[in-house]
Amino acid sequence: MTATQTPTTTSAQAPPDGDFLRLDNQICFSLNAASRAFGGVYRVLLKDLGLTYPQYLVMLVLWEQGELPVKKVGEHLRLDSGTLSPLLKRLEVAGLVRRERSALDERSVQVQLTEEGVALRERALLVPRRIAAATGASFEEIRELRERLDRLTAALDEAALD
Repeated sequence: MTATQTPTTTSAQAPPDGDFLRLDNQICFSLNAASRAFGGVYRVLLKDLGLTYPQYLVMLVLWEQGELPVKKVGEHLRLDSGTLSPLLKRLEVAGLVRRERSALDERSVQVQLTEEGVALRERALLVPRRIAAATGASFEEIRELRERLDRLTAALDEAALD
């Protein structure tokens, strides 16, 4: 499509061409605003755990999956090693994880929870419940929203490959 062509839509509810560039019609802005609002709530809740939101995500992966190579942690979180390595280092300094070179492949670094990291899981169990309460949505509504966002992410990933 050239810069002068108008994008086509399949929705009968599409805004007039002049409204396409309105900020309040941008899904990316709504998603970004929601993400920032979530970040504010998470910041308060995670302060008691001594975690930042990105560190919390790493811990979620490790609580669910157990010991993993750094590469796999990054794949789960959609983070590259340059972003992930400083997170893991801070978690290691905090005594929550341990990183060790794989005995089978020295290029691979394994990440595992320490006893303190495992114990922190119990305290973290309140976080999702408090987040759900903050949204005012039911667990079913949250599940449905997450599924829609997952489909949106997959569609955008596919579009980025085109």
